[in-house]
Amino acid sequence: MTNYKETLNLPKTNFAMKANLANREPAMLKNWLDGDYYQKVREARAGRDTFILHDGPPYANGSIHIGHAVNKILKDIIIRHKTLDGYDAPYLPGWDCHGLPIELNVEKKVGKAGVKVPVAEFRKKCREYAEKQIDGQREDFKRLGIMGEWDTPYKTMNFGYEAEIIRTLARIVHNGHLHKGFKPVHWCTDCGSALAEAEVEYQDKTSPAIDVGFKVMDVERLSKAIGSDIQDDVLVVIWTTTPWTLPANEAVSLHPDLEYVVVKGTNEEGKSNTLLLVRDLMESCLERYGLSDETVIGSCTGGELDKLPLQHPFYDKQVPVILGDHVTTESGTGCVHTAPAHGQEDYEVGKGYDLPVNNPVGSNGVFLDSTELFAGMFVFKANEEVVNTLSEKNVLLAHEAIDHSYPHCWRHKKPIIFRATPQWFISMTKKGLRDLAMEKIPEVQWIPDWGQARIESMISGRPDWCISRQRTWGVPLSLLVHKETNELHPNTYELMLKVADKVAESGIQAWFDLSLEDLIGAEADDYEKVTDTLDVWFDSGVSHAAVCDQVEHLHSPADLYLEGSDQHRGWFQSSLLTSLAAKGEAPYKACLTHGFTVDGNGEKMSKSRGNVVAPQQVTSSLGADILRLWVAGTDYQGEIAVSDEILKRTADIYRRIRNTARFLLSNLNGFDPSVDQLPFDELLPLDQYAIDRAYQLQREIQEDYNQYQLLQVVQKVHNFCAGDMGSFYLDVIKDRQYTAKASCVAHRSCQTAMFHILEALVRWISPIVPFTADEIWQSMPGERAPMIFTEEWYEHLQPLPEDAKVDYETWSLLERIRLSVNKIIETKRGEGELGGSLEAEVELYLDQENSAKLGPMMNELRFALITSKVSIKAIEQVPEGALETDIDGVSIGINKSEHEKCERCWHRVADIGVDPEHPTICGRCVTNVTGEGEVREFV
Repeated sequence: MTNYKETLNLPKTNFAMKANLANREPAMLKNWLDGDYYQKVREARAGRDTFILHDGPPYANGSIHIGHAVNKILKDIIIRHKTLDGYDAPYLPGWDCHGLPIELNVEKKVGKAGVKVPVAEFRKKCREYAEKQIDGQREDFKRLGIMGEWDTPYKTMNFGYEAEIIRTLARIVHNGHLHKGFKPVHWCTDCGSALAEAEVEYQDKTSPAIDVGFKVMDVERLSKAIGSDIQDDVLVVIWTTTPWTLPANEAVSLHPDLEYVVVKGTNEEGKSNTLLLVRDLMESCLERYGLSDETVIGSCTGGELDKLPLQHPFYDKQVPVILGDHVTTESGTGCVHTAPAHGQEDYEVGKGYDLPVNNPVGSNGVFLDSTELFAGMFVFKANEEVVNTLSEKNVLLAHEAIDHSYPHCWRHKKPIIFRATPQWFISMTKKGLRDLAMEKIPEVQWIPDWGQARIESMISGRPDWCISRQRTWGVPLSLLVHKETNELHPNTYELMLKVADKVAESGIQAWFDLSLEDLIGAEADDYEKVTDTLDVWFDSGVSHAAVCDQVEHLHSPADLYLEGSDQHRGWFQSSLLTSLAAKGEAPYKACLTHGFTVDGNGEKMSKSRGNVVAPQQVTSSLGADILRLWVAGTDYQGEIAVSDEILKRTADIYRRIRNTARFLLSNLNGFDPSVDQLPFDELLPLDQYAIDRAYQLQREIQEDYNQYQLLQVVQKVHNFCAGDMGSFYLDVIKDRQYTAKASCVAHRSCQTAMFHILEALVRWISPIVPFTADEIWQSMPGERAPMIFTEEWYEHLQPLPEDAKVDYETWSLLERIRLSVNKIIETKRGEGELGGSLEAEVELYLDQENSAKLGPMMNELRFALITSKVSIKAIEQVPEGALETDIDGVSIGINKSEHEKCERCWHRVADIGVDPEHPTICGRCVTNVTGEGEVREFV
C-alpha cells in the first residue's frame, strides 16, 4: 500500500512558529553589533543622496522611559525606511549633558561646589556622572533595535561641542542679538536660577485673590477729569493673586481708552466707599465688595488720569497711574497693580515711564533684610502677612482663595516667581530676529501641519530669550565686561573664538582657569569675566552648528527633526532661533512631532498611579519588535496609549504577520529561485493576481512611509496578511501547493508567487520589526546578501496586464462569492449537515454577466471555493432552498457530496479508484503521483 503522505509537498521550515522574541533578539542584536551591521549599511549606500534625520539629544540622567522609546523607535523606523528607499541615511545619536538635574544629583553625592568640593572637581564629577548615565541609556536604546553610531555619539559636554557652543554664541553676539538687562524672568527658588520658557509648565495652584485700594492723592484733578466735585477720599482698586508682589509696586496701570467711573457705595454696616473702577466691571466688583445703593459720581477715560498720584497701600510713598494696552476687562477691576520687577508686562509698560525696577526678593525666594515689614519671609508664606497688613490699613476690599493656572518649575513641580535680576538675553527685536523667524517658519514642512501655527504663536508672543544661568555645570557665556561701564569688550567676537579654541582642548574649565592677563594683557585690570553659564536649551539648540555643520557625513539644514510635541517650545524653537541668529537660515527642512504616552484610560503615567509601562519590561517579556510594532501601529501624532492589553493586541497583529511569513517560508522548502522560478507571463492567473495585489500594496506602503503614516503601513500589511493572503490566496492554493507534483507548472507557479510576495513583505516590515525581518531573511531560499538592511524595495512585482486572462472584476466577484459560500457552509456545519467544506458541492446560479465572467473557470472553481464540486446554472433556474446573496445576479445552493473521499487530497469526486493500482485516490492525484502532474488554467 502506498504511503500517500510521502507524496505530498508538506510545509517545512526552520522558522519557528513561536517568536520567543525576548530570548531570541539579544543574540541577534549581538550579531548585528559584532558584525558592524550599521557600518556595512553605510558602505552599501556610499555615494548615494543623503537623508539626515538629526537626533534631538535626550537628557543624560536616569533610565529611559516609554516616551524615549517612542521617540527613538520612530527615528529608527524612518532611518531604515529611507535606507530602503536607497538613501544614505546615517544616524548619529546624541545626549544633552549640562544643567541642573545632573548638578543636583552630584551635589547629593559630593556636596555643593565651592563649599564641600572644589568647583573644578565638582565639574569633573558632573562629567563622570553624565557619562555613566549615557552608558545606561545607550544600552537600552540598542536593545530596542536602534542602529546608529553608538560608539561615537555627540555629547554636549564633548570639548569640541562645548567649544562650538561658544563659537555660535560669538557669532550671535557679533550679529548684534545679545543684550544685558535687569528685567523679570521666570525664577525657580529651588533651582536658585532663571528658567527658560521651555522649563516652565502650568499647573493649578490655590492663591489668595485680593482687591486693594490705592488712595488718590490729587482728588481735585480727578474731579476735573470726571466733571464732578468729589467730597470723599477715592480708592483706585486693583485685583491680584500675588499679594507678595505689592512691596515692589511702582504704579497702577489703566487702559487709555476704557471708561472708568468714580462710584460710591454703602456696605451692610452703613459705611461708604468711593472707588475708581472700569465701568464694564463695576457691578461685579461692587457685588464682590458687598456694596449697594451705588451712585456713579462721574466718569472719564483712563487716558485722562495719566500720572495721577496714588498712595501706596502700606509704604510711605506715592506711585503714579500709568497707561497700558495690556489692561483688559476680562476679570479684576480694570486697574492693574504694576511691579516691574515681578512681571514681563509690568516691566515693559514701566520702561516707558522710567519706573524703578525694585526687586526686594533674594534668589532663594526670601525678602531681603532691607524689605520693610516683610524682611526674611519666603514670598508665598508672606502672602498672609501682606493681607493682614492691608486689612490693618483699611485698604483691603475683598479676599478669597481661588484655584488658577500658575507657572511651575518642570523639574521641581513647585510654583515659581517672576523676579528681576541682571541677565543676558538674545533679543527678539533688536536685530529683527522675531520677524526673520516668522518669515522662515512657513518655509519649513511641519508635520502635522498644525505645528506651524503652534510655533508661530509661540515665537510671535515670546519675550527675549534669557540665556544666562547662575549654575556651575554648564558652558560659560565667555564674555568680558568693563568693571565700570558694564560694556562688553570691543573685541568680544575675537576673544570668544580664542576662548573656544582653549575649551576645545580642555573643556569648559579652561574658561574659569584662564588668566585675563593671558587673554587681554594690560587691559586685565579693567575687565572681569562673566561667570554665568548658558541655558541648556542653548546647548542643545546649537547642535546644528556643533554637529550637522561639523560632522563630514551630515549636513545642515537637516532633512528632518523629530521630537515630542512639547519641543515647539523647546528644541525646535531654540534650534531655530540660534540658527537664524548665527547663520540666518533655519536648521531643518521639516519638523515632525509625536504625542505623549498615556495609559489605556488616557491617564498620564506616574509611579504613584502604578500605570507606568517601562520599555525594559516590555523588551524582556514580549520583545523589542512588539514595542516597535506598537509604536508604528499607533496614531503617534496624538496621545499614545499603552497598556498590557494594548500590547497584547499588538502581539496578535504581530502573530498574524509572522504566521504569514512562516507559511510562505514553509512552502518554499526546496525552492531554488535561480532554477525553479517561472516568468510572470507563465504563472497561473491566480498567482499573477496575488503578485499584483502585492505590487499595488507596495506602492501604497511606499507613499505611506514617505508621508510618515506608519499606522497606515501596519494596518495595510496586517490586512494583506489576514485578508488577501490568509483569507483568500494562501487558503486557496493549499490544495495545489500540497498535492500537485513538485516539479509541475501548477506547483512552481504558486511557489514563484509566494517567493515574490515574501521578498516584498520582508522589506515592508523591516523598518518596523527588524529582528523578525532579519530572522525571515536568514530563512529565505536563494542567494542573497548577508542581511536585509542593505536591501532596497523589491522590484520584481508586476501588475496584472491589461489583457489579463482573468481581470480584477472577476477576481473580486469570486472573492465575494467565496465569502458567501463560507458563511453558508459554516451555518450547515453548525447544524450538523456538513463536516467540512470538502463535503460540499456548490451550485452557483448566475445571471448572464456573472456567468460570462466565471464560466471559463468552472472546472477550477471548486479549488477557489475549497469544495469538491462547483457547477454554474442560469439564475432563472434557481430552485427553492437556494440562497440569495448580497451580490447582484448570484444565488447559491449547497448540497452534501455523495462521493467517497480521496485519501490523498480529501476531495469527494466521482473518479476515485479510476486507476486500479491506486484504488483510494482520485484521477488528479494519480497524475500528480505517477504522471507529469496536473495542469491548471486559472486556480
